[in-house]
Amino acid sequence: MALSALVNGTGAPPCRSRHLMFGIPNAWIRGYSTSVPQKWNTPPFIIPGMKSRSLSLVEFQCLAEIRHQIRQYLHAGEVAARMVGLEPRQHQMLLAIKGLPAGMRPNVGEVAERLQIEHHSAVELVNRLAAAGYVRREREAGDRREVLVALTAKGNRALTDLAEHHLWELTEGGAQLSAMVRKALRPAVRGRAASAS
Repeated sequence: MALSALVNGTGAPPCRSRHLMFGIPNAWIRGYSTSVPQKWNTPPFIIPGMKSRSLSLVEFQCLAEIRHQIRQYLHAGEVAARMVGLEPRQHQMLLAIKGLPAGMRPNVGEVAERLQIEHHSAVELVNRLAAAGYVRREREAGDRREVLVALTAKGNRALTDLAEHHLWELTEGGAQLSAMVRKALRPAVRGRAASAS
């Protein structure tokens, strides 16, 4: 899914087996290390099929500013999570469970994929959240082997408080971030239009 679609809210949910923006298999992202083939470490082979081009200073500045603004947003969320007694990753799991797209089942495997973490790490997160009373495990009568994870009333309250904070943060900074993304994408869009004409 294009980043512009994310910013404008026009994109469809990303393919579950690919990285959000780059089309890189999730298994490669999670298992990446310096021991992978050399072509993986050498641009422009990070994204298969990507064509290399020279970037302007303005584009580098836009990319740096986008990451700065995103990091500010994430840091504010991490601070807010700790203020209500949650670690940032625990808050992210609560949000992933509550915000799963329609048709996805809230099992550990799905949540691990949404958080881009290993299965055993997701299990540990669920264990800690369950012990603290934020989530509970459920089994459906149709398939007792599958364990689903649901938020408790305590988990819903904590997540709602944090979601209100995050929406306020987006309201305050979202327009500036969107403008910077559009500015960064403008040269690439013009280049594609020129090559297509």
